[in-house]
Amino acid sequence: MVMIHAPARQFFKHLTWGFVTQTKVTVQRGHAILCTVRQDQLSARTSGNVPPAQSLCSRRNIYSHKCRAQWQNSAHPGGGGDSRNTCLSLEDIALRIKEGLYRRILVMVGAGISTDSGIPDFRSPTSGLYSRLQEYNLPYPEAIFDLRYFLREPQPFLHLARDLLPGHHHPNTAHHFLRLLSDKEVLLRLYTQNIDGLERAAGIPSEKLVEAHGSFSSATCTMCLKSYPGETFQKAVMESKVPLCSSCGGLIKADIVFFGEQLPPRFLLHLTDFPRADLLFVIGTSLEVEPFASLVYAVRASTPRVLINRDSVGPFVSGPQGLNVLELGEVTAGIKQFVQFLGWQQELEELEKNGKQH
Repeated sequence: MVMIHAPARQFFKHLTWGFVTQTKVTVQRGHAILCTVRQDQLSARTSGNVPPAQSLCSRRNIYSHKCRAQWQNSAHPGGGGDSRNTCLSLEDIALRIKEGLYRRILVMVGAGISTDSGIPDFRSPTSGLYSRLQEYNLPYPEAIFDLRYFLREPQPFLHLARDLLPGHHHPNTAHHFLRLLSDKEVLLRLYTQNIDGLERAAGIPSEKLVEAHGSFSSATCTMCLKSYPGETFQKAVMESKVPLCSSCGGLIKADIVFFGEQLPPRFLLHLTDFPRADLLFVIGTSLEVEPFASLVYAVRASTPRVLINRDSVGPFVSGPQGLNVLELGEVTAGIKQFVQFLGWQQELEELEKNGKQH
């Protein structure tokens, strides 16, 4: 049985709507389900009016913003960024890393770290992926990651997958910075929402990586559940073929987590990782997809949280206070500023140079 610290137990208590079993919620048998919350709910929540949960997965009794509000407002031992502490700056964080005060760093990343690699994020009004899907005539943008829709109409996702397969894009400054954290043995774990595989391509060890929404490295038949190497799915997609199972003729899907599907078992590492962390980075994410988004609240109250992002999101919307540190703007610019404070410019440039040669 996994030993769980008090903050994790409290976090899990408030995450019960996001974990579904046949009988009751348990750590051993629970399963995280991918869920997104509509923008009008987020706007209402930031203004103090929390509506009933109406997510894409609401019929599955999924974690809602009401539940998250209970977690934030409860008398819990975690939550991160305790405002009773002295305000920190990005330079202060860098100094403490150099002094060896932060040795167990957690990082949460989203699509915003891959835009400089040529991959669009999801929710930018004009350039985001969801704003560019008209050609597929989808009933709603998120349908491209809806399992039931995929089983009926696989072509939209297969067409999109051609541009996301490994090898089509290359790691950028943000990915190389994360590799530096790993090389310097201060990275406890990297939790990524991305399915582009650029963290792997940057050389981050698999044991340091939690691909919360899956990857193209493996695939599964949607009918008989036969497992396939990722190359089987990728080869069919590049040849503009529908990947079919050799055993039953069913549709093969890359092990990407669609809405309503269970997250990979490794995601449950957060139950022990987040209470152990002494620093949390949140980079390039809108914090709109559950249950990933609520991990930001799972660290201890004494743990600083650093946001490097285009916009303020989640617990950072009220601005820098306590142990919440914000660096708003382009992600790459924020990363470079932080690397300068750390004095790691030469090492970062070397990684970027080696990356371009491969």
